[in-house]
Amino acid sequence: MIAIFENRGKQYKAKIGDFLKLPKISTLNKNDSITFDKVLFIKDTNGQTIIGSPLISGTQIIGQVVEQIKDKKIIVFKKKRRHNYRRKIGHRQDLTLIKIKEIKMSSQSSSSSTDSISSKDKVKPTKGESSGS
Repeated sequence: MIAIFENRGKQYKAKIGDFLKLPKISTLNKNDSITFDKVLFIKDTNGQTIIGSPLISGTQIIGQVVEQIKDKKIIVFKKKRRHNYRRKIGHRQDLTLIKIKEIKMSSQSSSSSTDSISSKDKVKPTKGESSGS
């Protein structure tokens, strides 16, 4: 089962058992549980896809904090030619490493979203379309 969820303005793809590096969530400690409610997309093991408009209601992604880590160092080097201007700065981003434990789907959300997709309303033609001119 694959799911795409949103957390703090960014989207992440997750499967059960995946490890994700998210920007640091300072309120969480090691082995704490975290739940993501803003699920945008789910693909079942059967191949059935559910797309939210914009979110899928009643679905949750549950993860567990493995640890708080730092990413690899990034070097920021600035230079202007002919002006003897050079700046070298290093940066390490603080991250939270999360393991995805389970993806919960309520049975109502999957059936209601498939019904809404399959039953499409008829589009009424506008003024110029019906006469052909």
